[in-house]
Amino acid sequence: MSNAIVEKWGVFEAAFNGPSAGNPYLDVAFDAIFSQNSREIRVPGFYDGDGVYRIRFMPDNEGEWSFKTRSKTTELNDKTGALTATAPSKNNHGLVRVRNKFHFAYADGTPFLSFGTTCYAWTHQPLEMQAQTLETLSKARFNKIRMGVFPKDYPYNHNEPLYPSFKMGADGKQDLDRPNPAMFRHFEKQVAALCDLGIEADIIMFHPYDRWGYADMSAEQDFRYVAYLAARLSAYRNVWWALANEYDFLLDTKPVEQWDRYFHILEENDPYQHLRSIHNGDQTMNFDHRKPWVTHTCIQNPDVKRTQEWREAYGKPVVNDEPEYEGNIIQSWGNLTAQELVHRFWLTMTRGGYAGHGETYAHPEDLIWWAKGGTLRGEAWKRIGFMRDLLEQDVKNGLEPLGKIGDFPWTRVSGAGDGDFRLIYFGEHQPVVWSTGLPMDSDDYAVDIIDTWDMTVTPARKVKAPVTHPTRHGAIVRGGKPDAAFGVEMPGKPYLALRVRKN
Repeated sequence: MSNAIVEKWGVFEAAFNGPSAGNPYLDVAFDAIFSQNSREIRVPGFYDGDGVYRIRFMPDNEGEWSFKTRSKTTELNDKTGALTATAPSKNNHGLVRVRNKFHFAYADGTPFLSFGTTCYAWTHQPLEMQAQTLETLSKARFNKIRMGVFPKDYPYNHNEPLYPSFKMGADGKQDLDRPNPAMFRHFEKQVAALCDLGIEADIIMFHPYDRWGYADMSAEQDFRYVAYLAARLSAYRNVWWALANEYDFLLDTKPVEQWDRYFHILEENDPYQHLRSIHNGDQTMNFDHRKPWVTHTCIQNPDVKRTQEWREAYGKPVVNDEPEYEGNIIQSWGNLTAQELVHRFWLTMTRGGYAGHGETYAHPEDLIWWAKGGTLRGEAWKRIGFMRDLLEQDVKNGLEPLGKIGDFPWTRVSGAGDGDFRLIYFGEHQPVVWSTGLPMDSDDYAVDIIDTWDMTVTPARKVKAPVTHPTRHGAIVRGGKPDAAFGVEMPGKPYLALRVRKN
């Protein structure tokens, strides 16, 4: 095989002809060992239909690589090849990993602040609508999207998918032992399209909202499916693994120990160890995210003021992917005002976590972003983009809460910092003056007032801080003395934030 060229963290692919008789998904196994100097990486292969077998590899180091396949099937054994990994292109930062315990960064060290959205079944909609979704995402500021592998049967989402997920059998039913390559090729094409936009694909493997039998596969079929996904998709750098949406609604057929096995299959078959999470339905049924095979805490809960509590309970990054949705549908989880969803984003971020967006505005044809993608009709997404742009200017290591749980005033307002940077979010509170704790003669810091809804940033006016009890003031710099500090004059309206930067 001739020497191929692929950029670092890009996708290298090699294809081989092999047997097509019987059921290759069950009967044939093969992998490859990729080598660079003394380093070796095992990469699983997969059957792609029509007698074609593939391996995909994401080089994480520049230079020369070689590979050799292994299989009990003669046609797929001892195949060799080589590639050269070049420097990554400008917008290629590699895959996202956990950094600084509660935060994320790309492989090259670039910080990743998660600003995600949800479009569960967008890859199963008509092609024109999928193109519209990608066009919308290219203009919005989301950098992660939650999306299901399987189609969804749920209110506002009853249409048939473009492709069945498994091949049709002679009885007219899907054969759950034969994945449909056409569907998976299309799915991975859209994952690659997201990668081109700089968007992480948070891939949901299982969910309970199903009429095709995918939620009721046997444990053995589930295990093969998870391994197949890992073989097909692991080489895409923008993949995150979300084992389930609302896993606890599937516990009748998939007990907790089975979910643990899915995690282990990913550990065994994903050479790059992409991020792994699992999402709850019942707010009292969080998965035990302390388990070492879970990389971060993924939850749904509207009580976002508990973010710091979840950080301490699990010791991992907290991504509240469903703090409820902006919209006007009849279900209470889907009729928040845009301002309330933006409010929950700011609360979550200034308590050390990350939040997810969703939009559920009723539509006569059920063309709802949260379910199908298409176009955004609300207002929250613009303010979320504004927030992302602001924070990416200053946050390099991740926002850490300024106080401990129960500390005054952080039970009422929210504050977090990163080095010399501070961010205070007042939410529903509307003080007329806020004490900084900084000396009156200090010019070391610049303080700005952020209007989170009107998307403005205005330099704050310095005023003498009112005298307050030294243990109960709202100082934004620790150790400040309120009776000798300056404050900032506030406009006296809710949903404002203060940004404090060292000059």
